[in-house]
Amino acid sequence: MLERRETYQALYEGFRWDIPRRFNIGTAISDAWAAQAPERIALYEYRADGAAATLTYGALAAQSDALAGSLRRSGVARGDRVALLLPQSFETAIAHAAIYKLGAIAVPLALLFGMEALEYRLFTAGAKAVITNEAGLAKLTPIRGRLPALELAVSVDGADRGAVDFRRLVADHTGQFAAEDTGPDDPAMMIFTSGTTGPPKGALHGHRVLLGHLPGVQFHHEFLPQDRDLLWTPADWAWAGGLLNVLLPGLYLGVPVVAGRFEKFDPETALGLMEKMKVRNAFIPPTALRMLKAVPDIPRRFALSLRTVGSGGEALGRETFEWARAELGLAINEFYGQTECNLVLSSCHALGVGRPGAIGLPVPGHRVAVIDGEGRPARTGEAGDIAVRRPDPVMFLQYWQNEKATREKFVGDWMTTGDQGVRDDDGYVHFVGRDDDVITSSGYRIGPTEIEDCLTGHPQVALAAAVGKPDPMRTEIVKAYIVLRAGVEPSDALAEEIRLWVRDRLSAHEYPREVAFVESMPLTTTGKVIRRIFRDQARREADAE
Repeated sequence: MLERRETYQALYEGFRWDIPRRFNIGTAISDAWAAQAPERIALYEYRADGAAATLTYGALAAQSDALAGSLRRSGVARGDRVALLLPQSFETAIAHAAIYKLGAIAVPLALLFGMEALEYRLFTAGAKAVITNEAGLAKLTPIRGRLPALELAVSVDGADRGAVDFRRLVADHTGQFAAEDTGPDDPAMMIFTSGTTGPPKGALHGHRVLLGHLPGVQFHHEFLPQDRDLLWTPADWAWAGGLLNVLLPGLYLGVPVVAGRFEKFDPETALGLMEKMKVRNAFIPPTALRMLKAVPDIPRRFALSLRTVGSGGEALGRETFEWARAELGLAINEFYGQTECNLVLSSCHALGVGRPGAIGLPVPGHRVAVIDGEGRPARTGEAGDIAVRRPDPVMFLQYWQNEKATREKFVGDWMTTGDQGVRDDDGYVHFVGRDDDVITSSGYRIGPTEIEDCLTGHPQVALAAAVGKPDPMRTEIVKAYIVLRAGVEPSDALAEEIRLWVRDRLSAHEYPREVAFVESMPLTTTGKVIRRIFRDQARREADAE
């Protein structure tokens, strides 16, 4: 927990971790508050056409105990993997708490995954049980015969397709349930990496991962909790950002969390939710913020109650930062992390920590640096690998059944992220790009994020991706793939206007020499642009030429 100080330096230097010898996420997010204030609201479920439903801490504790007891009777034991294939909902939070109380390992998965992606993750994890809904069962049924470890399927939509009824499991349990006695390093969850740079790997985290996230969450939400604070994110709770930046810290801190069921992000719907629910604290990924930019007259049309907005998962960029300050009336607190070690760099404008175009300073409790290939700190202004020093309570335990990949993640005691960054004179880290996203052109190493940020500042551009296209003279040229705003027609004249827009605002070596218009932008389930698809396309184009 952060104690408020007057300066960042005092806060960072005065912070000390206090990790207990025994800790269980499930009891910490439900039982602790239920014992103090059982009627305190833990979760709201947003309903556009009526009043929101509520779940109290008392109900969360009792129902997660009951589910854990029934799962134990069904053969789920400590260390077993239990997959969660659910949207934001009360049942998702109840299931998470129950799995942790069992000492089992939660494997959150996104409903957006297709059958092949689900099969790979369920098979790799050796999932013994899965908790899902009707839509998830439809994907699970055809592949279930190829998942030898899977013994139990539970559906929140009732018994069907060989699944047992979630509510029946909760109702059938009687008597007391004793949670497993777990330590901070005992495995609690396995979150698969997005797989944008190779096969997805299961990042295994201990129960301490929740405690490790608290300083970062409190930092970018400017000393959460405050009076009337209320959390929401459009990010899927299957992603580390939705689960560990919002749901679990909110429940731990006693800050109500809003659950909203959306098949895909819609900016008007998101603004309507934030207005109706009086959301005070939001985590909105950069791509979603850029989509909000297309909504006209936000201050006039929506009475928002926002106190803080955090953003991360990809670079925010100066253009989006300035837009949010003008339209939302606050400074976005950008932060940085990844599935293996999340929320380690951040901004906190309440403390004067924040710089447009930078991803922040080290969060109290974390040692972060930009290093060279030998593990030495890079010089100021010199690009290197953003790295986090171990031990660190937010850091993963290992990749599931992949010792080689775990070893390769480290250079000495530095956990490398694979993200290129630059540290400025004041210690701020600026994101350059993934190792394989960096463009090499005429001897320059160019990060795509600054170009994409500039592109989305153009009034006709909704989304953009910048990649390197092989070129015999320059090694690579910058090529931009553009999604235009609704109603805007592509043309050669507009492509030239966009090219000059970037050249005039950045530099002659960074502007896109080629511009292509596309109908949609490929995104991961976490909302990041999948540049790999465009890189491959650009290489095929170069080969054909």
